[in-house]
Amino acid sequence: MRKLSSFIVKSHKWLLALWIIAAIGFGYFAIQLPSLLEGDGFRTDGEYETVENQLTETFDFPESTLLILFENQSNQKISDTLENIRDLNLASHIDSPIVEESMKKENIAYASIHFDNESLDMNEVIKEVKEVTSKAEGTTLTGAPVISEDINKASQDDLKRAELIGLPVALVILLIAFGTVVASLLPLIIGGVTIGIGFGILSIIGQNTQLSIFILNIAPMIGLALSIDFALLFINRYREEMVKQSKSEALMTTIETAGRSILFSAVCVFIGLAAMSVIEVDIFTNIAIGGTVVIIVAVLASITLLPSLLYVLGPTVNKWRLIPTEKDTTPRWRKFAKGIMKRPVIITLAALAILVIGVLPVTNMNLTIPTINALPESYDSRSSYETIDTTFFSDQESTAYVIAKRNGDWLSEEGLKQMKDLQEDLTKPEIVESIDTLYTASEIDSPENLTASLDQPQFREQLEPAIEQFIADDALMIPVYLNVAANSSEAQELMTKWSEQNWQASMMFGGQPKFNQEIYTEISDKIGLTLAIIIISTFIILMIAFKSIIIPLKAILMNVIGLTSTFGVLVWLFQGGHFGLNEADIALILPVIVFSLVFGLSMDYEVFLISRIHEFYLETGDNTKSTVEGLANTSKIITSAALIMIVITGAFAFTGVVPVKQIGIGIAIAIFIDATIIRLLLVPSLMKLLGDWNWWLPFRKKKKNTMNA
Repeated sequence: MRKLSSFIVKSHKWLLALWIIAAIGFGYFAIQLPSLLEGDGFRTDGEYETVENQLTETFDFPESTLLILFENQSNQKISDTLENIRDLNLASHIDSPIVEESMKKENIAYASIHFDNESLDMNEVIKEVKEVTSKAEGTTLTGAPVISEDINKASQDDLKRAELIGLPVALVILLIAFGTVVASLLPLIIGGVTIGIGFGILSIIGQNTQLSIFILNIAPMIGLALSIDFALLFINRYREEMVKQSKSEALMTTIETAGRSILFSAVCVFIGLAAMSVIEVDIFTNIAIGGTVVIIVAVLASITLLPSLLYVLGPTVNKWRLIPTEKDTTPRWRKFAKGIMKRPVIITLAALAILVIGVLPVTNMNLTIPTINALPESYDSRSSYETIDTTFFSDQESTAYVIAKRNGDWLSEEGLKQMKDLQEDLTKPEIVESIDTLYTASEIDSPENLTASLDQPQFREQLEPAIEQFIADDALMIPVYLNVAANSSEAQELMTKWSEQNWQASMMFGGQPKFNQEIYTEISDKIGLTLAIIIISTFIILMIAFKSIIIPLKAILMNVIGLTSTFGVLVWLFQGGHFGLNEADIALILPVIVFSLVFGLSMDYEVFLISRIHEFYLETGDNTKSTVEGLANTSKIITSAALIMIVITGAFAFTGVVPVKQIGIGIAIAIFIDATIIRLLLVPSLMKLLGDWNWWLPFRKKKKNTMNA
């Protein structure tokens, strides 16, 4: 680190120039990022995707479908609107309520606009169709592509709102911590550069990789919080060193000490991101990519750009003092620490009791894949979609699609017998409401009679549309209508059972029930490995850092309890609809994302506190005194850093996209619990209770520790 710190100080002008060029260059690409994002990221390779492709390519299912809701519209006005859409020459087919009576009920009707051309830019299509529908009163455009576009818009609005709330509050906290305007603005500058360059890099990645729209919120949430935290830690240490050394020496010492802590923190978060990417669902891969990019930029900015700026500013960093700050807050924190040392048992039990109370609601957690309810209710595309769904599909829960293949013709007598057997097998489960096949379309019940009827040219001609609908070469398509929701455990269990069952034909399953089952299965199968990677890696790193078995075990156990308590609070908040929040199930991605990110972030505070305690312990050999001094010397910076993290992530509580709101609040609550109940109460009280056992390591040979933080 000494050579690196010396190089950074000597090359500060070149480094500043490189950062300015990078900020301008990547800034150009950054503004393009929102237009490159699409989809919610819930995609995994499996049968569902194979069946979807087969339905589109073989059975002429549309590539995309838009829906138009008509309210209080005459047939003539509906017809005129649809005719104007036909004139655009974009749609391959339009299902009209004028033709299909089932698409109209009283004063409500809807139309389906289908698009088969996969090369179409749906954003441009939506724009052109909206120009038509916006001119017709009582007409609203909706459907999956519109909802996806609106979630993208909502995400951009949410990011602006979160920044407008979080950054000013963060500036106030920085002013309280530093007292001067220049020192307080520097972390925000580092945060802005981090997000600008990070977005630019993600835009370049997005040219060849599909990135989820949720990256637009989650990447800056992580990047801003960490970069400001890193800068806070760095500047705090630099100002301490400035009192004792020259500007150059102070910077080099800061890079060697605070820079090491920043690198360690980044490694811990990288572990969480890498572990998360083990789960092969696009949203986790996307967050791992986005998180990795912004963290790398944040680390580089903190240990190269920030010291370069500090070198140029020199003593100016302490100019324009607005708030008088205490030069030394350690006496107050020392008094607080001594109070904990006097009552370690009571404080330990009280802290654990609070955490256990938070854990209790976890047993009622309902995890769901975000759908249309991720979009704020204020968007017309959501309300219109819900109106169509409630009015026309309230009696339909979910549909699975079966693709069956055989060696031979499905319309032969043998093929029709096999089709009948499959129909009977598929309708056996109680949750299957009905299915569609040639038998239901022809209203003929036996293979023999259907074979005979198909031999009659007139009947064959009448049944040809149904044949084309269900059969293509060796493939048979069977829609299966379930009387349970696609995200229900019953639907998922049925999909799993059918996929594992031995059938008389080659069978593949698709539709929303299969999609949900594959996502849930992938997460449940890999979550154990994800947790193992995070926990084992963290244990090894902490054991090496502190030459102890007990310290890493305690840290991991407390983190697990704290995070479980966080999930309990989230269940109480969202599923209970408290504090004005709309009742909502917990997004399936939330536990994985919050655990993976916060586990690494909290290790930063753990190392910062324990390394100071360890320093004093090696000097004095007195565990109690070391714990008091370690807590007294680090509590101010830990509290300030935690507050910054809470403010930046908690600002997303005021956003509209539900999964992002839940993740932001989840991280904020987890950091709050970690920095207060765990770091300020539970850690020191357990350090007191365990005494010298804290530092136990089999076969350890004691030697002086040189690690600083």
